[in-house]
Amino acid sequence: MSEGPNGALFGAKRLAARTVGAASRASGRGGGTTLPGRLLLRLDPRAISRLGSRLDAGVTLVSATNGKTTTAGMLAALLGAAGRTPVHNRAGSNMTWGIATALLEQRGREGLFEVDEAWLPRVASELDPSLVVLGNLFRDQLDRYGETEALADEWAKTVDGLSGRARFALNADDPLIADLGHDGEGHRREGVVYFGIDDESQALPELQHAFDAKHCRRCGHPYAYERAFVGHLGHYACPDCGAKRPEPDVAATRIELHGMSGSSVTVRTPAGELAVELPLPGLYNVYNALAAIAAALELGVAAERIAPALGEMRGAFGRVETIDVGARKVSILLIKNPAGANEVLRTLGLESATGPLDLWIALNDRIADGRDVSWIWDADFELLGGAVRRVTCAGTRAPEMALRLKYAGWPEEAIVVEPGIEASLDRAIEAAPERLFALPTYTALLELHKTLSGRGLTEDFWR
Repeated sequence: MSEGPNGALFGAKRLAARTVGAASRASGRGGGTTLPGRLLLRLDPRAISRLGSRLDAGVTLVSATNGKTTTAGMLAALLGAAGRTPVHNRAGSNMTWGIATALLEQRGREGLFEVDEAWLPRVASELDPSLVVLGNLFRDQLDRYGETEALADEWAKTVDGLSGRARFALNADDPLIADLGHDGEGHRREGVVYFGIDDESQALPELQHAFDAKHCRRCGHPYAYERAFVGHLGHYACPDCGAKRPEPDVAATRIELHGMSGSSVTVRTPAGELAVELPLPGLYNVYNALAAIAAALELGVAAERIAPALGEMRGAFGRVETIDVGARKVSILLIKNPAGANEVLRTLGLESATGPLDLWIALNDRIADGRDVSWIWDADFELLGGAVRRVTCAGTRAPEMALRLKYAGWPEEAIVVEPGIEASLDRAIEAAPERLFALPTYTALLELHKTLSGRGLTEDFWR
């Protein structure tokens, strides 16, 4: 029997994987975005390339340490505004099995996949993308990924292998990413578009402790930073070899941050200026929007469709989603590394102008979080030292989180330690006068989602 994408033998394997997925979703135990793909890849290790061959309208891959789920979601919305419905791993399962599941269970001629940083080389080799969107590389899960330079080296090999066949949308403000748009002689590659922030008013007063890209990838000399916006993302140059931030093709020229309600952004593009009212908060979401805009224009989305579609965006679960729980609101903001946590803290600092904050911080150290939680000592929790009314520390490493907050100057009488996710969340909600800000790490976010979806308070997108 034929093993092609439409062959009988491969069809039997697809049917078996779909059956397992349906049973998993019916059970309500989760796994609907992973189990079908895991089984299919066990039955046929080349399933992604076989199924991907049907995507003759092109494949876009989105990867970053922070923001890939939101960026891919924004890009899906922009394509949707143009009447296009890509095959998309919208639930955020971004390793090979999640991508295999999306390919297995969705129909379409165009693909849009967010991809885990470490899996990008393999997925790119199997899907041969027409566009690759790279947002940032931050220190994250050192026990799994290693240092950012090691990932950047792997990505460079991937870009070299795709150059000439694929186009690239790259973050000009991340030196680890921007340098990928140049060949070994420092010349800009064909098919590269850069995005970045040009509004100097949003620069940090000084470089943060969570600062990763210190040395030039070309000569090893320390970079000189004129300004930085998020972690090491900013305007930089190498005083030794002359490598510097490329001029972005898509740039935010004016940004007004409005705390949790979002931001107003003026964006310069090759297709004209856009005025975007972004309902997602923080400078990090401005970067996500710039990446999505750059990619959408490369994919032929008309410029006039972009601002209205972004204005209707809602965060993916845990990426700045607010849920009504009884008479109170719970706003969920995923934290998983120093740079991302600092941006959440920066946003909450703006929010604290209206009154003291109630927080629930859940720190887990499971495999998907990274066993090493030392990153919390590099995050600037000091930013909220005087702005908190009450904070509940939950998760497998709740005591260590509480210790970190004590050393950050948070009042000891405001810190509560209760490891259990569901019980601690309920008490934190009950104690909050109006609103609770929930800051979970990744597996704690999954536990939180299971709790809230089990109560019918949010969509169960795993089913």
